[in-house]
Amino acid sequence: MKRILFSLTFVLITLGLQAQTIDTLTVRIKGMRCEECAHKVKNVMRLLPGIEGVTFNIERRTASIAYDSKQLCADSIKARLAATGRYKASAYSPQDVIIRGMGLRLADMQGEEDYHRISQRLQTMKGIDSIAPHLDKHYIFVRYDANRTSKADVRRVLSDMGFTPVNYYSGPKVAYAYYQIPADKISQETMDEVLMLTGVEDVNVNAQRKSLAVTYFTDETTAEQLLKDIKAVGIIVKNPVSK
Repeated sequence: MKRILFSLTFVLITLGLQAQTIDTLTVRIKGMRCEECAHKVKNVMRLLPGIEGVTFNIERRTASIAYDSKQLCADSIKARLAATGRYKASAYSPQDVIIRGMGLRLADMQGEEDYHRISQRLQTMKGIDSIAPHLDKHYIFVRYDANRTSKADVRRVLSDMGFTPVNYYSGPKVAYAYYQIPADKISQETMDEVLMLTGVEDVNVNAQRKSLAVTYFTDETTAEQLLKDIKAVGIIVKNPVSK
């Protein structure tokens, strides 16, 4: 009896595998620039039969679409994306050069010597195209190949060097704050708590500096209110600097 049940189970599994053949199509999607765009693309894909899952890389503007090739083909997927009028698919290769740019505010970058260290270190990274300093505003602009490195990788290297990078924007409604905080508050939990505060766009901490850096929107909060909100979640700060 056990042999019969085992044989039946094996047959059912085999039939199931034969009935479903999963392939993956990775494409670049013009116009997909944020998580909201990715969510819209995913909703479009869900309307097709045989879609098993979709993952995204926003920096590369790519989508990896797993599908049952017995129900769907790659051309049908591309045609459905083209029909949106905005999220058209094109070929992707890991050998592509995909240049992206990012501005990073570094309140703890104090002058030419700090920038020289940063420039020398980043230029050793694979995928870095160019680095432009703006010392008066304490930020750098980095061009990089998103197929060979990422914004997260660059931030990680800068953090390891003792800096506290956060997103930089040139708009008039964006400001930055920088605080000294206790060593026991240098954690992902602290970043998550501050990121949930009104007006906060980006947060980072640095163990070497015992620092907390924040990017925030001035039409949603003020330097004084932000400081109050940070203290309200139990973070004792010293020497606040807001610009």
